Amino acid sequence: MLEWYSDNKLQICFDDIPRIGIRYILPTLSNDEKKIIKKYPFINKKNLQVKLLDKEKNKTYEFCIPKGYCFDGASVPRFFWRVIGSNTDNKFLLAALIHDVLCENHHYVDNDRKFSTKVFDSLLKAGGVGSVKRFFMKNSVDIFQHFCCNWKENKKW
Repeated sequence: MLEWYSDNKLQICFDDIPRIGIRYILPTLSNDEKKIIKKYPFINKKNLQVKLLDKEKNKTYEFCIPKGYCFDGASVPRFFWRVIGSNTDNKFLLAALIHDVLCENHHYVDNDRKFSTKVFDSLLKAGGVGSVKRFFMKNSVDIFQHFCCNWKENKKW
């Protein structure tokens, strides 16, 4: 496993260098296919084994992101692009990939919303995102998850 990020709270490892690609709209695609690609323009190009170590709880989480998994990049509203950057900024893509997978499969981290936010923040840091932008992105994601997502049946998430 490749250690991608590590500090005193968590460690993030991958079995190989992540490969993220862009899906292109081709003239031969149907209108429905074009809409899907516009909504989810990024694709995980190979199976990616992920290992997350929560050092504070001494828990290890492992899961695989399948080749072909599509996602939308960072969910940065256009209004904030001047301040934070666009959703297609390559500094955000790996963090967005892992976070989207965790949001869709929160059982991967025992429904621990705060840990998934730490993972997101750490991947942004590893990607070279500055502390002010990370602060706003991390807190925006955490607030959105807390109030807007349909995970009410689980107290942790």
